Amino acid sequence: MSETGTAATRPRRRGAARERLLAAAARRFYADGVAATGIDTITAEAGVAKMSLYNNFSSKSDLVMTYLDARHEEWLGLYRRRLAEASDGRGRVLAVFDAYADHAAFAYDHGFRGCGLLNAAAELPVGDEGRDVVRRHKEEVESLLAGHLAELPYRPEEARAMAEHLSFLLEGAMARAGLEGTGTRLEHARAMAADLLDRL
Repeated sequence: MSETGTAATRPRRRGAARERLLAAAARRFYADGVAATGIDTITAEAGVAKMSLYNNFSSKSDLVMTYLDARHEEWLGLYRRRLAEASDGRGRVLAVFDAYADHAAFAYDHGFRGCGLLNAAAELPVGDEGRDVVRRHKEEVESLLAGHLAELPYRPEEARAMAEHLSFLLEGAMARAGLEGTGTRLEHARAMAADLLDRL
């Protein structure tokens, strides 16, 4: 086959390069940080030419945004799998905690470092649209908790207050788990959440 390939094969090859670039960026951004990871590092790890990056992403900022969106979708996938196993509102609340624990259990290059979205947001300047992606993710998680809590004997305002409480518990556990490099704090947070729900 020629270097350029046929018109039918070019989109597939470009798509494969895009996926390799995004996977490499995700590994490096999580392990080393967004600012510390250069384009050369990403293209070398992906095994593609630098021009391939710019054929697939308009800039490093575009790549970062795509990474943040993909990380959000990755978590949603874990959450949906856990949600499918839950049989009631209590189980659905705990599915949110389980999805975070599942994320912590991934095999990361340099171990678990906490929430990849928050880690990236901490490096982005105020006003950066990437921070908005992270904020929306956290708001969605709290909204999911509130929706599941509404299935339990809570008034709407109580469900919202408890959702905020549980989201703070979850975020604190993620921060400590990231510092300690293990998901143990997430297991503790889940047990605390279960205990709170069992007191209804």
